Amino acid sequence: MTYMSQEGYDKLIAELQYLESVERPKASAAIAEARDKGDLSENSEYDAAKEAQGHLEDKINRLKLTIAEAKIVDTSRLSTDAVQILSKVEMTNMVTKAKMKYTIVSENEANLREGKISIKTPIAQGLLNKKVGDVVEIQIPRGTIKLRIDSISI
Repeated sequence: MTYMSQEGYDKLIAELQYLESVERPKASAAIAEARDKGDLSENSEYDAAKEAQGHLEDKINRLKLTIAEAKIVDTSRLSTDAVQILSKVEMTNMVTKAKMKYTIVSENEANLREGKISIKTPIAQGLLNKKVGDVVEIQIPRGTIKLRIDSISI
């Protein structure tokens, strides 16, 4: 089961519809075009088109599985008492005094440019169930960081 926001779920549905209605017909057309070029035993275009179609179908099937297992989180029932999925957390690095702000989301919704980190990252795991004012030490690939939670919002 994957917990996610309504926005994240809607994006997955839109991507699935695009892949099925636009990309799948393109892949079929590429295979038909390559097939028309003759002998399939030595037709690298045909092989490449079939492989691309296989990757596309795999992606479609993974998306369908994710959507089927999705559980949309009702944000009106979330609390700001402690960090949880869909929490927006403002924190301060206690060593560098740098301020950071992340929203903790499902793996499928993670996008660092938008400030959304996966719940499976070390930082998100270290913040889960912590409260405003808590200082946490989190092991990351480059060592240990010390973060103070300044605020939690939804």
